[in-house]
Amino acid sequence: MSAERPLAEYCEQAASWDADRSAQADRSERIAWRVALAACICVVILSGALLALIPLKRVEPYVIRVDSRTGVVEVVPAYTGGEDFNQAIARYFLMRYISVCERFDYPMARADYRQCGAFNSAPLNQALYTRWNPANPRSPLNVHRDGSTVSVRIESVSFLGAALGGGHLAQVRFERITRQPGGARERFGHWIATVQYGFGPPARAMQLRRWNPLGFEVTALELEPEVLGSAGGTGG
Repeated sequence: MSAERPLAEYCEQAASWDADRSAQADRSERIAWRVALAACICVVILSGALLALIPLKRVEPYVIRVDSRTGVVEVVPAYTGGEDFNQAIARYFLMRYISVCERFDYPMARADYRQCGAFNSAPLNQALYTRWNPANPRSPLNVHRDGSTVSVRIESVSFLGAALGGGHLAQVRFERITRQPGGARERFGHWIATVQYGFGPPARAMQLRRWNPLGFEVTALELEPEVLGSAGGTGG
């Protein structure tokens, strides 16, 4: 009996030691799985944070334009397709209006006169008639009787918001290029047009509606030479 008792105690201790080792291994495995799960959660959170920051981490290219005659420095905006639809339409008509109304080429003069009138309010059309009347010495028909021409290059369009009394205000910077017949030296003039405009019912006449199908109307116009430019061209 005395020999069997130590053997039984040894077997009991061995079994207890083995159970402790097994329990310790289970605890270590559970801790390892918890650490691995926590690491996976951290990786997912960090990946989501990086994905959220991607739109903020980008390069925005831009173009700087310097006018070779005036030295004016201008950042050329890149169109991203996010411009308001109505503003995009207004920009098109403003550029078209200034281009048509401020240029002069005798073969197109009659058509340009009528097209300019398609955008004008009644008071501006009266002023246009007075300006173009052959009895006016400053009429483009008289000023350019020598065969000279005036072309227009739009430089920028800026929207100034709502105008007093209704409508909207915009400024159009443009360049007039006057060319004399026979290849003489060109004259350049930089101008700013402040335009008050709105949209109304389209004209009933099909000819006018062909030029202005959306009822774009200029209600006030002010032209002045740009400070850094020369007031070349026909005036206005």
